[in-house]
Amino acid sequence: MSPSRTPMSSVDRAWLRMDTPENPMMICGVLALDRPVSVNHLRRILEERFLRFRRFRQRVVDKGDRAYWQDDPLFDLDNHLHQIALPGKADKPQLQKLVGDLNSTALDFRRPLWQMHYIDNYLGGSALLIRIHHCIADGISLVRVMLSLTDRTPEPKLKRVALPLPVPVRKQSWLQSTLNRVVDNVQMANYQTRLFIQSVREEPNYPVKLATTAGDVALDLLKLGLAPFEPKTGLRQPLCGRKRVAWAEPLDLAEVKACAKALGGTVNDVLMCTATGALQRHFAANRENVPECGLRVAVPFNLRPLDQPIETLGNRFGLVLVPLPVEVQDPVMCFRQVQENMNRLKRSYQAQVTYSLLDLFGRGPDILERRALDLLSNKASAVLTNVPGPKEPLYLAGAKVTQPMFWVPQSGSIGIGMSIFSYAGTVQFGITMDKNIQANPDALMRYFQESFQALSHVALAGRQSELDRKAG
Repeated sequence: MSPSRTPMSSVDRAWLRMDTPENPMMICGVLALDRPVSVNHLRRILEERFLRFRRFRQRVVDKGDRAYWQDDPLFDLDNHLHQIALPGKADKPQLQKLVGDLNSTALDFRRPLWQMHYIDNYLGGSALLIRIHHCIADGISLVRVMLSLTDRTPEPKLKRVALPLPVPVRKQSWLQSTLNRVVDNVQMANYQTRLFIQSVREEPNYPVKLATTAGDVALDLLKLGLAPFEPKTGLRQPLCGRKRVAWAEPLDLAEVKACAKALGGTVNDVLMCTATGALQRHFAANRENVPECGLRVAVPFNLRPLDQPIETLGNRFGLVLVPLPVEVQDPVMCFRQVQENMNRLKRSYQAQVTYSLLDLFGRGPDILERRALDLLSNKASAVLTNVPGPKEPLYLAGAKVTQPMFWVPQSGSIGIGMSIFSYAGTVQFGITMDKNIQANPDALMRYFQESFQALSHVALAGRQSELDRKAG
């Protein structure tokens, strides 16, 4: 193996092979800035903070049964950073159209799998559009990488740094590799045995709990396989590969927290219920029958320790299928159902099961992954991410980030991606969807706002009635 070539993990390879013309596997981010920035300044930031990750200077070499990361000998930042401007008095619809166009365009597999577009003339400021292939890392990790480009003050301290040289890797013989693998397996088995004995000493019922856990994992795998396909609605249509993008005016995080407190739930419960209400309003506006069995969304569930260093890329998450009770019209009853569904999923092993399946698919033949992906993607109408962001405003190249948005790709036959992202006391909500989906993305943004206002009004009114009753 070439010194500059390293094997791709099986899970990352699974995401690489999910790439299709209808659904390019790109994580997309948009950072709206309050003023224009110097492109030279932006280049220096990328050289210092982004390109220190070797992965962004490597291209994918796919050998059919194996995939590798290999240093790109022709790497040039100009191939990845592009400067453009919106025409005339550019506003949000024009930026949304541009983001939709680029979200519909696959990355160039001859080069490292990422692109950035610096966009001038947007609402008196500018924007940065970032696209990175999912095989490089998961959403949690890449959001951290993107935010590492920013500062807490408008005056960043930059120093030009040389790109790190490739670390030479000494090639091992077949016998050395085999012996090392055997030693690693023996050491792992020894460690696990000692851990098991220690657990039994500390808790005599540990073997029973271990057997119960194994049974629960097997049961969750069976439930996932037997889960019915999604009902036929306008949200599930044959995909054309053209994307439309929209995002809402942000919610006040303090108001969301007050609503969650009044209902005795979490912020996540409130936002999931709000998304459910937005879909209810969509069905009503389009005079489409609401599915009696509800809908499901695929939600990425982080399996990466939150204190893991940012330098650790790759994919470490599973997917859980979250039922959204769109058939329940009463906002509080809908919230209670969402809360119950979320609590049940938190106790399940579905995320670990789907992560293990991705690991298995990445090691097997392509046809196995395609068939399994078709099977699983028929069990959700959308992908929904909810990522906590920074609590304070951030600055990029001296400009304040006014609104950040991130979307993860959809896979298989899923044509809708919804994104919830908290930032500086606000909650951002956005959507990307295939052009063939029978829904208006801008209307869905309005429905999200209306859904939250309705839930918040009922929750706070109920809270006030309870306080008045206790006071009386």
